[in-house]
Amino acid sequence: MPWKETHVMEERLKFIADFLKGEWNMSELCRAYGISRPTGNKVMLRYKTEGAEGLRNRSRATHRHPNQTAAEIAEKLIELRRAHPRWGPQKLRGRLVRKEPGVDWPAPSTIGALLKRSGLVSARRRVQRTPRAPIEHSAQLQGPNDVWCADFKGWFRTGDGRRCEPLTITDQFSRFLLTCHAVERPDGEHTYPLFERAFCEYGLPLAIRTDNGSPFATRGVGGLSRLAVWWLKLGIRLQRIEPGKPQQNGRHERMHRTLKQEVACPPRPSWPAQQQALEHFRYEYNFERPHQALDNATPGDHYTSSVRCYPNRHVIEYPGHYVVRRVRSNGEIRMRGQLHFLGEALSGELVGLDRIDDRYWHIHFGPVPLATFDGFTSKLLRQPPIAQPTDDL
Repeated sequence: MPWKETHVMEERLKFIADFLKGEWNMSELCRAYGISRPTGNKVMLRYKTEGAEGLRNRSRATHRHPNQTAAEIAEKLIELRRAHPRWGPQKLRGRLVRKEPGVDWPAPSTIGALLKRSGLVSARRRVQRTPRAPIEHSAQLQGPNDVWCADFKGWFRTGDGRRCEPLTITDQFSRFLLTCHAVERPDGEHTYPLFERAFCEYGLPLAIRTDNGSPFATRGVGGLSRLAVWWLKLGIRLQRIEPGKPQQNGRHERMHRTLKQEVACPPRPSWPAQQQALEHFRYEYNFERPHQALDNATPGDHYTSSVRCYPNRHVIEYPGHYVVRRVRSNGEIRMRGQLHFLGEALSGELVGLDRIDDRYWHIHFGPVPLATFDGFTSKLLRQPPIAQPTDDL
């Protein structure tokens, strides 16, 4: 039965005082206070063993829950989180499952609650997201090396004041980070050796997806740069995202966000230290960091090198009815007695001229349309740029 509706502590003290007077036996005193005999005995026992402090209310929560995370497992989770403070519950669990598959690791929700209790989670402001219209998907990737994505991570300065702008190359299918190397200037001179090294190590992809900036593209005819011309001669197709639409290279951009958090916030004190951090990140990203979109496997589990070895010179051939002309060293070709500029990137290369009718000729470099020559006005009409990918596959 309940105590009377007064302050519980005061009632218990009065109950003890009345009992110690010796004027009541336990049964009579319990009836007077409206409690059961077992409750009265329990109060007396607590008073004898703990004094007045024993009369305070105690929590009725169990000392140990049957589903409580074992201390050893919790310690491993916390240790891994401290080593990788930006990994969430999914990645932490995925990493531990791969490392110790025989252990019954907690669910991600349980891991999240454990991190929160341990003070390893900081609250984030909720962002109201605007619903996006569905995107029409183009042909799905079939396997590794179908498409490589390349871009420069925005530049920053290392602690010694040197400009650092990492070039990154990823495999679109597996998300494998093929190259992550700092350069001082994002130009063809510094970029060419890095692509050549990637081709030597991993073989040649079927296509490379980039933005429309230098050194991947130019504003010249066909948007070709020397780098793009080299890729075409290797039998690599060109893909360009639309200007102002980085979401068409979304997987690569998401990797850049992780890269910035891990190695550029803050930058390392020196250029060698920064490059070492980039290499460490590349290894961890490829072989240790679980990827939720890959069912918590790593990119290294899904990537294999290309069967198309480098160097594998791809001879650009044109149909028999094409007229083939070599571009001069200054980037010009002669058409009907006049010189027309195509671009210095094509210097020394062979272009194909396809005669449409008495007036128009189409000019190609391999699969890329460059321009249309108008024989009546003797002018070059530029062709639309290379076909754009519609989304991030």
